[in-house]
Amino acid sequence: MTNQFKIWAGGALVTSLLFFACGSPKGGNSTSTSTTNEVNRVATPSFNADSAYAYVDRQVAFGPRVPNTPEHKACAEYLASEMKRFGADVIVQEAEVKAFDNTVLEAKNIIAQFNPEMNNRLLLFAHWDSRPFADHDKDVSKRDLPIDGANDGASGVGVLMEIARQIGKKGHHLGIDIIFFDAEDYGQPDHRDLAHKEDTWCLGSQYWGKFPHKEDYYARYGILLDMVGAKDAFFYQEGFSLQYAPDLVKQIWNTAADLGYGNHFVFDKGGYITDDHIYVNKYRRIPCVDIIQFNPSSNSSFGDYWHTHNDDMSNVDKNTLKAVGQTVLEVIYREK
Repeated sequence: MTNQFKIWAGGALVTSLLFFACGSPKGGNSTSTSTTNEVNRVATPSFNADSAYAYVDRQVAFGPRVPNTPEHKACAEYLASEMKRFGADVIVQEAEVKAFDNTVLEAKNIIAQFNPEMNNRLLLFAHWDSRPFADHDKDVSKRDLPIDGANDGASGVGVLMEIARQIGKKGHHLGIDIIFFDAEDYGQPDHRDLAHKEDTWCLGSQYWGKFPHKEDYYARYGILLDMVGAKDAFFYQEGFSLQYAPDLVKQIWNTAADLGYGNHFVFDKGGYITDDHIYVNKYRRIPCVDIIQFNPSSNSSFGDYWHTHNDDMSNVDKNTLKAVGQTVLEVIYREK
């Protein structure tokens, strides 16, 4: 992402920066939850962090998932087949989208539907592509090379894959849609002297927002996971999320505290971030929350690995995956 993709704001100060973040709380003491849904008495499944980690690792093993590459195509086939194996009704939405440099990208939004016949729906989403540039790498000779994107991309997808596996095993009383958006991370690179263009990020969610997989698609709310695997990450309450869905923000953060992850889900405002949730809200009017890491000690506000070749599996922590995954599972299984 670039300095114009994600905008962090603190108090009255707005810093014009573009960021992607992944949270990795230190992991609470909870390994499962016995909370039951009051309607169907369905116990919330236990999120398996080992399984989620394996899904992240498998994505990274394909290599950088940059649109128009064989690695990208192979990973798309893997993601779709796994979601089908979990019992979801899968749609691969193919689209041609234009990048900042007018490159036409063959994007694939992977949409997994549980209980597709139900109108009462919840939406979970992440981006599955990886950055084609290492525009923040210290080694300037490597800045035009694509990155692994273990945390920035693969971690959110890995968490949602494990959530999908648990839904497939346990079932759910509502309709659940899980979308892996493509071409999110193909925005203008920071290391090139380019005139700013609007909306060069989140191309897959922009396309889906205008052309959803079902006419007049709507969900009660959406939860975005972006960079949710880094070790010792903190999740502050993102500014646009507080505008779109303040009650849902409160619900998620309170749930995390209930489960023992409150020291990672920080009850402070972290900033404003342009991410996929912006376009889901803009085009589909679905209130969305972005769970994303904020690191006030980092120059990027995310972590020193961000948009560098250090964004590899060494930055993915099972405790963080567990904290985020169990929290999201608890939230959706508490719904009526």
